[in-house]
Amino acid sequence: MATNEILEGLIKDPDRLKDLADEAKELALQHGALLRIFENPNSSEVITYTPFTLFPSPVPKAKFLQALALQIHYNLLVDRISQDPGFLEEALASTIQADDFTANLFRLYREVQQEGRTKSIVMGLNRSDYMLDQREDGTCSLKQTEINTIAVGGICISGNLPVVHRRILQMLGLLEESQCVPENNCIAGMTRALARAWELYGQQEAVVMFLVEDVQLHKLGQRCIEHQLWRRDGLEVAVVFYCHGFMPENYKEQSWDVRLLMERSLAVKCPDISTHLAGTKKVQQELARPGVLERFFPDQPQVVEQIRATFAGLYSLDMGPEGDQTVAMALANPEKFVLKPQREGGGNNVYGEDIVRVLEEVKGDKRRAAYILMDKIRPKTEQNILLKTGQPLKLTSVCYEIGAFGAYVRQGKDMVMNECVGHLLRTKNSEQFEGGITARVSALDNPLLV
Repeated sequence: MATNEILEGLIKDPDRLKDLADEAKELALQHGALLRIFENPNSSEVITYTPFTLFPSPVPKAKFLQALALQIHYNLLVDRISQDPGFLEEALASTIQADDFTANLFRLYREVQQEGRTKSIVMGLNRSDYMLDQREDGTCSLKQTEINTIAVGGICISGNLPVVHRRILQMLGLLEESQCVPENNCIAGMTRALARAWELYGQQEAVVMFLVEDVQLHKLGQRCIEHQLWRRDGLEVAVVFYCHGFMPENYKEQSWDVRLLMERSLAVKCPDISTHLAGTKKVQQELARPGVLERFFPDQPQVVEQIRATFAGLYSLDMGPEGDQTVAMALANPEKFVLKPQREGGGNNVYGEDIVRVLEEVKGDKRRAAYILMDKIRPKTEQNILLKTGQPLKLTSVCYEIGAFGAYVRQGKDMVMNECVGHLLRTKNSEQFEGGITARVSALDNPLLV
C-alpha cells in the first residue's frame, strides 16, 4: 500500500508526484470518470474528471465483506417496509406534521394506497452507507450512516476507477498491493435489475425512462447505464428510473401532480413512493427501536443481529418526554452527535454548536420532529492525496465512507432478483463534517483490502 513513508517521499519530490497525478487523471478520463463543470453544467464541450484519491485507501477486508454481505438483507428490509402501510403511518406520523416535503410524499403515498392500486412488479436500487467507528482499544466496527433508496449516486463512475488505482500502485512497484483493489461491476448489476424489470413488464415496445434534473452534471455517468440497456423505440414507459426528485427544490407545484401520475401508472417505479419513504431518516431511527427489526425478520434472529450491529445510536426528537430527553442530551454534549433532517444529497446535516443553535430554536414545538439525532461516528483516518480540479497536491488526513449497492426485483410475492451488485468508497478531508462528490468535498476512492 502507499505507506506514509511513500507518501512523504512523493511530497518531497513534486515532479514525481505531478507525473503520478497526471497519469491518474488521464486514466480516469479515459475510463469514464467524467463530470461536467459547474460553470457550464449542461454542456459536454468542457468536462473534467470526477474528484478522486491518488491512492486506494486501506480498508479491513472483513469489514468490507461484512458491508457487502449485509446488502441483500437491507434490500429485503426496504422492500418489506414499503409493503407495511401500518408501520409507515406510525413511523412518519410526527415527521409529516413537521416537514412539508415528507408530508407531500406521504400524501401521494396515502392517495395511491386508498385507490387500492396493486403493483405486480417492484424494484429497488439502494445504497447502504457505513463508516468504521474507531474504538478506544484501537479496534473498529462498521456503523451505518444512512440508506439511500432514490437517485442512488456513484453507480456509474465508481466502477471505472479500480484500473486507475491499480496502475498507480504498479508505477510505484507495489505489484502485490495492486491485486488487492477489488473489481467493482456495479454498472452491470444495476443495469441487469432495470432490464429484468423491463422484461417482466412484458411489452417489447415499452421504454425505460430516466427522470433527470435540468442541471445535469452527472449525465455522462448516467449514459453508461443507458448504453447497457437494450435500445427500444416507442412511447409506453415500462420502468421509471428516478435520478432526481429527492429534494424539495426538485418540485414545483405541478411536479407533484406529475409524480402522482407516474405513481398511478402501470410502469415499474424505481423507487415507488413507499420505497422512497422507507429510506427516510425517521424510518432509520424507528428501526433502531427494540423489537422493530423482528417485525420484518420474525424468524431470522441472526439477520436481525447482523443488521442491528451496524446501527449507531439513533434518537427520536418527537414531542414528549422521550424527545425532551434527546434534546437535553444533545444540548449538553453537541460534539457527540449529528442532527439529521429528512433530506438526501449531502450538505444537510448539523454538527457541533450549530446543533445547539437549531435545537434552541425548535425545541419547544413540533418543528423538532423534522430531525433525528444520531451518535457521531469516530472514523478511522488515513493519509492520502485528493485530486480535485484546481487544487494543489498535498498530503491530507482523510476518512472514508463505504457504500454497498443493492438491487432487487420482486414480482408479486416472488423475489426474482436480490443482490449486492457493487460498492462505493468516498473519501474526504477528516476535518470536513459533510461529504458529497458533486459538492467537491468528497473524492471517489477504492478499497485496498488489508
